[in-house]
Amino acid sequence: MNKKEFFPAAWMLLVVLFGMMASCKEKERPMKMNEPRNIRGVVSYKRSFSDLNDTHLASAKKIGVSPVADREAAKLLVGSLQEVSTCEFYHLDSLTHSIPYLVPQAYTLLNNLGRNFLDSLSCKGLNPYRIIVTSVLRTDDDVKRLRKGNVNASSNSVHRYGTTFDVSYKRFDRVEDPEGYPLQEVGADTLKLVLAEVLRDLRQAGDCYVKYELKQGCFHITAR
Repeated sequence: MNKKEFFPAAWMLLVVLFGMMASCKEKERPMKMNEPRNIRGVVSYKRSFSDLNDTHLASAKKIGVSPVADREAAKLLVGSLQEVSTCEFYHLDSLTHSIPYLVPQAYTLLNNLGRNFLDSLSCKGLNPYRIIVTSVLRTDDDVKRLRKGNVNASSNSVHRYGTTFDVSYKRFDRVEDPEGYPLQEVGADTLKLVLAEVLRDLRQAGDCYVKYELKQGCFHITAR
């Protein structure tokens, strides 16, 4: 091989070798938890969780309680509802336009969601956080008050049936180590992705309908 043939061949060999090295590095690159592709099947929040209000409403009317006018009337439904309160699986936010009650099927769904979320964090080697429930059962009075401050709020809210709750995807409640050891903080974007994965599984199992609420910063969830 003469010099004119050697140098182009050597250059091509180097290009191929560098390409192979870059390819290997790309394959070995650890996937970060804030990358959407790390969550199986969740490509887009909006597309993955796009169940319309009519779909939620149909399920709510089928398994829920009859809407009530006010909180006094809601007390008469206590036998058909279960009270929601902060526990090991979730934190109940300060409720301003709803009261902490759900029908048994939705109550079970909420507990499963909180439990599965904690289990998923543990499996991924992430420190524990609880989901935060931001809205539960609404009376007609609650809906009217909410609509005064939010013109986009529906007068026929699915929350009126006790089948539906909202879970924040912006805020999470960190579980402190029982012995007081400092735990590394997990970013909200990472927690949101893990929560989406858990919700995706529950939705695919036929346990719920889910709507991604951009303005409210929450997942809107109705039991099936």
